[in-house]
Amino acid sequence: MTSPMVRKLRHGAPLSPADERALLAACAAVRDYAAGEEVIAEGERPHHVHVVLDGFACRYKMLPDGGRQIMAWLAPGDFCDLHVTILGEMDHGVGAVTASRIAAIPADAVERLSSLSPTLSRALWWATLVDEAVLREWLVGMGRRPADQQVAHLFCELLLRLRAVDRAAGNRFELPVTQAELADSVGLTPVHVNRVVQQLRAAGYLEWRGGVVTVLDEPGLMAFAEFDANYLHLRRAQAA
Repeated sequence: MTSPMVRKLRHGAPLSPADERALLAACAAVRDYAAGEEVIAEGERPHHVHVVLDGFACRYKMLPDGGRQIMAWLAPGDFCDLHVTILGEMDHGVGAVTASRIAAIPADAVERLSSLSPTLSRALWWATLVDEAVLREWLVGMGRRPADQQVAHLFCELLLRLRAVDRAAGNRFELPVTQAELADSVGLTPVHVNRVVQQLRAAGYLEWRGGVVTVLDEPGLMAFAEFDANYLHLRRAQAA
């Protein structure tokens, strides 16, 4: 099976076989994390870039009252802040949401990858820009979309992101997270999220059982969410 990281970056640039081999070689140091385990804490000095190979991780901030805001879901193929080693210290945390396999790439290895070929450098920068685009879309969602539309939008996003790295079977994908964790992503209470998920189920848009989401009416769900996939930039890159 092709690495989800390679599958994702192919959308950013037409990678050569040598590019792909270099990416895979950089991910030699792999560790398994338990659900809820911290990958890197806020305040730590980052020396590695992490990339999710299996499972789900997240970027998050903890509030003084103990509340948590999840700012990004990190799915297979996603880098946990590609250029974070430039910073003096982490201004947020990264944690495993589910049991996950995560590779740690040393900072100098990332620099070598960027200088190895213009195509590979383009793909890595594309990944960073897409992360920023997703964050912008989440800000719009939390600021302007009603709760039911915001949650529906997130399900649409996850379906397309996982499909792009071959981690969705048609209209089904694994999402073994709690509604409380989903609530931390959209700025709602778990009770409100539960109510919204029930509404989406009653409308015939989706089912979420046993950690698996099945989108029953993809066009309908996307229309309801007013979802435009342009911000994910998943059109396959073409050679110049």
